[in-house]
Amino acid sequence: MSGPAPLWRNRDFMLLQAGQLLSATGSGLSGIAYPLLALAVTHSAAKAGYVGAIRFLPLVLFALPAGVAADRFDRRRLMIASDVAGAAAVGSLAALAITHHVTLAVLLAVAFLDATGSVFFRAGNSGAFRAVVPPAQLADASSVSMARASVVMLTSPPVGGLLFGLARSLPFVVDAISYTFSSVTLLLMRTRFQEERHPEARTDLREGLAFFWRMPFLRTTVSMIAVSNFAATGIPLTLIVLAKRHGISSTGVGAIIALTGAATLLGSTASPLLRRLFPMRAILLSEYWMAGVYAAFIVYPSVYVLAACFAVHAFTFPNTDSAVAAYSYMLIPDRLLGRAMSASNTIRVAAGPLGPLAAGLLLTDASPRITVLVLAAPVVVAALLGTLSPSMRDLPSLGASPAADG
Repeated sequence: MSGPAPLWRNRDFMLLQAGQLLSATGSGLSGIAYPLLALAVTHSAAKAGYVGAIRFLPLVLFALPAGVAADRFDRRRLMIASDVAGAAAVGSLAALAITHHVTLAVLLAVAFLDATGSVFFRAGNSGAFRAVVPPAQLADASSVSMARASVVMLTSPPVGGLLFGLARSLPFVVDAISYTFSSVTLLLMRTRFQEERHPEARTDLREGLAFFWRMPFLRTTVSMIAVSNFAATGIPLTLIVLAKRHGISSTGVGAIIALTGAATLLGSTASPLLRRLFPMRAILLSEYWMAGVYAAFIVYPSVYVLAACFAVHAFTFPNTDSAVAAYSYMLIPDRLLGRAMSASNTIRVAAGPLGPLAAGLLLTDASPRITVLVLAAPVVVAALLGTLSPSMRDLPSLGASPAADG
């Protein structure tokens, strides 16, 4: 009996990836343009920071309600409505930029609305992804998605900066258009984004949270990712501060940060091969044990050594993330997918803001060695606890069927 067709021949998967590539690229362009526009309008780094902070706020406020919406309503319609809201928000900002009527209040409102739409879109996207990918290909499909995100992370910031230099409105115009392409690809897809639902089925938030908490594997791996995000968000700020202290130009700093995108792209490309060569348990733990590489910086505290260490660490991010995503799709029943994945995402991002905060405070009063040690040590501890955790042993095959809808 032959296996499923290759992913590149899966029409709906390719449509989903194409739409997300265009949409994520547009968001990446506007992502660099938001702080640039804030600086141009307010001439204040602090106020530009407000814009960056408010773009993070919807992740905290709406991730769980978005999961409920994804399990209660039609996911395709939810995603298209999110695209329309995002296009309207950034399109209005583009129009105001053209007419020179942008204020800080406008920027804050648009950034908040744009990010809120993205939160609801991602909640529906989990179901769409699971619907179009056969169980045996979930890990490979997750690697493709990670590679797409890495390409966007590598290319969007410099292109967005270039477009902003040509016209302040241009990145937002392109972003609005990209939302339109995303909606078109969703309309062209034939697969239903959710299984048939019973009219009496409960879709309250507590049920999704309870399911997530009852799964030791999900609790363990997502908590470990949250700890790793503490370092993954703190190390880049440490790199930028050290680079500036060493007199490296802004272009040089950009090149150092872009090295991370190149490393994650390489890791995404290598993920299928690594899963064939190593046990899945080793793949799941690789990101955490790899944090030991920062010992090289503690021995020789050079900004270039830290850049190399972070690139090596970043290589493992997509390997672990794609494996965790694949197991999540396999273990969570469809009717709970939006709520359980939203709970997962909330825990994942919880420690993210703490990394830059800790790095900034430590670099003010402590040495770079101590800073990196404080950021990396919890990840190594997570590696040890994960290795000893019973939930990480005897993992099921990713070729198994997804969880039954009980």
